[in-house]
Amino acid sequence: MGSEREGSGRDAGLAGERTRLAWRRTVLAVGVVAVLTARLALSNGTVGALVAALAGLGWLGVLVATFPRFAGRRGDPGRALPVAALVTAGFAGLGLLLVLASVR
Repeated sequence: MGSEREGSGRDAGLAGERTRLAWRRTVLAVGVVAVLTARLALSNGTVGALVAALAGLGWLGVLVATFPRFAGRRGDPGRALPVAALVTAGFAGLGLLLVLASVR
């Protein structure tokens, strides 16, 4: 009884397309979060403008880190995931800052 995967070659199927679509969804989701964060932040004055700028920079960071994957070219796969995770943690911190600023 042979295994389903004969040999050690890469899957020539749709794995690359699924990965590309997943990174596109990630960039889109981070963009939506950045826009919603900026919209909420801009109602909080100067601190809000800073938070909105940081949200935009976070989205730009994810876009730049994932662009080779997003565009279907080979890139450094080791840098996109940590950048996305760091930006996600940053959005959590910005959200906490906005909540604490609006409680006052």
